[in-house]
Amino acid sequence: MMENILLDSIETTDTLLVKYGLEEAEKDGTLRYLGSTYSPENDAIYDGLSRAGVRLVTFAPILKDKIFPLPQIVESLLHIGKTGMGAPVEMEFAVNMSVPPGQPCEFAVLQVRPMVLSRESEVLNVDDVMEQDLICRSGQVLGNGIIHLHDMLVVDPDRFDRSKSREVATEIGLMNEKLLEYKAPYLLVGVGRWGTLDPWLGIPVRYDQICGARVIVEAGMKGIAISPSQGSHFFQNITSFMVGYFTIQSNGFLDWDWIRSQKPVEERNYTKHLSFNLPIVIKINGHSNQGIILKPGA
Repeated sequence: MMENILLDSIETTDTLLVKYGLEEAEKDGTLRYLGSTYSPENDAIYDGLSRAGVRLVTFAPILKDKIFPLPQIVESLLHIGKTGMGAPVEMEFAVNMSVPPGQPCEFAVLQVRPMVLSRESEVLNVDDVMEQDLICRSGQVLGNGIIHLHDMLVVDPDRFDRSKSREVATEIGLMNEKLLEYKAPYLLVGVGRWGTLDPWLGIPVRYDQICGARVIVEAGMKGIAISPSQGSHFFQNITSFMVGYFTIQSNGFLDWDWIRSQKPVEERNYTKHLSFNLPIVIKINGHSNQGIILKPGA
């Protein structure tokens, strides 16, 4: 018989990820190429792992001993990425150092993504707005610029059922298709992680099911502490199509009462479509990662 567990005591994590400490990296030899040691007695940092002390990841053995030309490789690839994508890029890479003696190590590019999300270069002021005029405020956003939208798709947290998250994704996909037909970009608001691989941690949509969204809001779920995805599941699409992404945590605000009070154009089991004559105005300051979403006519 299962014991009763208070939701407030549950903290969920991604079941596909396992975290290890630096001691594991030292045991398997990985830290040997990356590590330095901080000596509390001398208040100094020493290259390598031969001393006792606190282990740090500094890349010093590679950079100082020049085991392989990492800076030159990265610089060349960033230049190629910027030329190809027309914008500065960020890159994820991996290196295989476990090669036979005398053989060069293996460098592999895992992912390259553009960093610029908007053509808007002006620093936007998102501070001088009264809270009652806002649908949302977040201190953790992606994007930059001003966006005007008339439509909104919402997953109501009071209706959301974690065991039915795949059904929620299907509903959103159907509404997305309809709005695409009308050529109506929209604001998408939901709970948990968008695009999660674990359906218990959020809404497991594919990007083609939400491709009409111009701005996406990711709010927490009641009584369950879930690390936000911050758009990582769709990062390439978000950056390429300049989609704004809001993460609502303790430093954010989302007016669910106002959202629930609006009359929907269409309503399903877990989702609803809102439409407004006056535009919803979204302002994103990419320099400070601050963003606000104003109520229609505010």
